[in-house]
Amino acid sequence: MKNIILTGDRPTGPLHIGHYVGSLKNRVKMQNEGNYDEMYVFIADAQALTDNFDNPKKIQDNLIEVALDYLAVGLDPSKVTIFVQSAVSELTELTFYFMNLVTVARLHRNPTVKSEIEMRGFEESIPAGFFTYPVSQTADITAFKANLVPVGDDQLPMIEQAREIVRKFNSIYGDTLVEPEAILPKTENERRLVGTDGNSKMSKSLGNCIYLKDSEEEIKKKVFSMYTDPDHIKIEDPGKVEGNVVFTYLDVFCKEDSFKKYLPEYKNLDELKAHYMRGGLGDMKIKRFLNDILQEELKPIRERREELAKNPDKIYKILEEGTIKARKAASKTLQEMKKAIGINYFDK
Repeated sequence: MKNIILTGDRPTGPLHIGHYVGSLKNRVKMQNEGNYDEMYVFIADAQALTDNFDNPKKIQDNLIEVALDYLAVGLDPSKVTIFVQSAVSELTELTFYFMNLVTVARLHRNPTVKSEIEMRGFEESIPAGFFTYPVSQTADITAFKANLVPVGDDQLPMIEQAREIVRKFNSIYGDTLVEPEAILPKTENERRLVGTDGNSKMSKSLGNCIYLKDSEEEIKKKVFSMYTDPDHIKIEDPGKVEGNVVFTYLDVFCKEDSFKKYLPEYKNLDELKAHYMRGGLGDMKIKRFLNDILQEELKPIRERREELAKNPDKIYKILEEGTIKARKAASKTLQEMKKAIGINYFDK
């Protein structure tokens, strides 16, 4: 069986460092390792419209933002097919057929859908398109016969639902589709990086994100305002590491040579944590250390992004070429599915 990877993002805003450690960094790693036959990365604009139907300009404006972030972190269109979801009409038809294989009750039980509905305050006014987006996501995955899908913890119920739909299709119509498997980031913090305010979800609406395109000053301002330990009032006070956002970020971003470069009086992160917990280490010192680390990590991404943004036509060309390629693959799968169902009436 081929190893085919598929993953994507909704263009509801520029991507932040939660996206970066949760998926983008891993995508680039997989791309460069080359242990796959095909890799698809898509911008899920059609899915984003399900809860932004009254503000399509938000999606239009952020399409290019997400594409810039993809290329800036190192995704290479010569190795990866980057495409726009809404321009692959086959996905809509696949979704329609899959609708018959899942019940309303099952969609209601999906934990991700339930939490997203609650977060958006839809209550009983749930747009049908939003409610059924696990089915749409199944179409995205199966259209390319993807067996590997990099996701965060919150998306695991979506992959399980996709697996159920694939199994049901294959049991009724014959072995046609590939059952996907989730690929998770290594650590819990990477799977869901907390916001700068300590909130478990990093989001634009909460104002607790560090974006990949943020300037040096913006990053510094956000790091210096991070939530730490509210009981660590004086430097000599013992401090808590658990739940302290600065240390959560250090766990994710700190490298072997970070101390040698920016904080040589400590050998490693364990030593820094121990000092903080026994008291005598101020919050600003650890914030300055984190700021140095993040600036080093994000500066090359920001500079590449700024350079790429000078030529938007080139970005759209990359998206167009990737979408043409994606349509060919999705069309092939659609024809195989229609043949399996028995509705390929006019095939010779």
